Amino acid sequence: MEAMQLDSQKTFHRKHSTYHCFVSFLLLAILFFLFLLDFSFTSFLCCVPMQLLLFSTFFFFFFFFLFYQKEVLFFLGLIKSLKINQDETYEITKEIYGGQQYSQIYFARLHMMRTVLYSLVPDWKPHFPVCTVLGLEKDKECIIVGTLYKHMKLKPCILDEYSKERSAIPLVKPHNFMHPDDHLVLEDESGRVKLSSDVLLPSIYVTGVVVALHGKETDAGDFLVLDVLEAGLAPQVDVPLNSREDKYVVFVSGLSVGNNASNPLQYQLLVDHITGHLGDEKEQGSAAEIVHVVVAGNSVEVPAGLLNGQNLTSKDQTRLSEPIIELDILLTQIAAGVPVDIMPGSNDPANFSLPQQPLNRCLLPGSATYNTFRSCTNPHCFELDNIRFVGTSGQNIDDLSIYSDGDDKLDFMERTLKWRHLAPTAPNTLGCYPFIDKDPFLIESCPHVYFAGNQDKYGTRLITGSEGQVVRIISIPKFSETGIAVVLNMRNLECHTLTFGTSI
Repeated sequence: MEAMQLDSQKTFHRKHSTYHCFVSFLLLAILFFLFLLDFSFTSFLCCVPMQLLLFSTFFFFFFFFLFYQKEVLFFLGLIKSLKINQDETYEITKEIYGGQQYSQIYFARLHMMRTVLYSLVPDWKPHFPVCTVLGLEKDKECIIVGTLYKHMKLKPCILDEYSKERSAIPLVKPHNFMHPDDHLVLEDESGRVKLSSDVLLPSIYVTGVVVALHGKETDAGDFLVLDVLEAGLAPQVDVPLNSREDKYVVFVSGLSVGNNASNPLQYQLLVDHITGHLGDEKEQGSAAEIVHVVVAGNSVEVPAGLLNGQNLTSKDQTRLSEPIIELDILLTQIAAGVPVDIMPGSNDPANFSLPQQPLNRCLLPGSATYNTFRSCTNPHCFELDNIRFVGTSGQNIDDLSIYSDGDDKLDFMERTLKWRHLAPTAPNTLGCYPFIDKDPFLIESCPHVYFAGNQDKYGTRLITGSEGQVVRIISIPKFSETGIAVVLNMRNLECHTLTFGTSI
């Protein structure tokens, strides 16, 4: 494996020697030009201001290239793609926790989404007034905007844990907590009202979704919903696709390095394919068009029983660090040939609540030495050649599948886009940081590619919006269980799978 790593590093240096030669040539050319000027126009250059101007110009271009070398090389065509990281929204380094509660993130969500829905109401129901919950009048049709709360009979409650210890009734653990008696409640700053309708199905919606409802108050005090307005897909930057050349982005999740059932050879086959050391000339040519790799969470799996709150022996400490060391070796080989992003997952050594912060670079010292390696947040947002990517490690989609119904995980992913919120169940049933004045999970700009990692199986769908938005949604399966990685072609947003197996 070390020999393969060294070979991959050599390939990387050969691949990027053109860039280094270009930089050296540029600097030498500037110095030579200044040298000629100094001898050809001696009398002209004796002027001190002119010398200062030349030197300041030289240093300006030098530092400009130093700070914007990726943009300059991309403009000159010396690198294949330009990536812009946009994870600042999900970083909590500047946040100060002062004991605040979660009500503020709900207020921020309602404020932002209500502005969006108010702008859509005139084209939806222009002849009905918009009022608050407190301003409802009996049998008068109107429109109200608020946050949904889903009352669930089977939803776990911490108080029930104590009663269950004294109960002889066995606990039932269904695949989710849906029940026919579940109902929805709409809430805004003025109050809340119970909803009744055949249009607004409790099986589809979850707590935290902001919607606009058309209906009227009944004799029982409920609000009879006649129609529902969702925010829909957010505005999207139009990007011409078919005029591009083939460039591939590889998605992989659920590596679970350290799992007893995992196969190291399967990991190495994946790395060899990405770095171009596997397959015939045609396959190596396709691998040469890979411009980015995204590792979407759950990269390591700590042996069960080690983290039990007890002091670890030296032997247990070694067992604890072995999966991370092995992961670092794999990522180093990939980062030596192609840019790679790694996102934290629910099983990784990172904070549990969303947004998860980047894995500490000290955990991955080998791969962290490359400027092609990037430890990212979860959710993760970036742009590659003006194509916007947004994705998570799968916790938001898994939580939706517990508290609502859907045919597959792609249904849940599509709903989050139409609700314009990546994690609507946070902070109700999905842990998140208590932000004060913002909700970072709101989708203000519609992505071109939306992915979720650590799913049971691969799935993809191309959805379109009312304003011509086009989004490729991808469900990325767990690699340790399926041996499947997903490859996206940036030219046309088509994707396919790569399956790695070791069985004969």
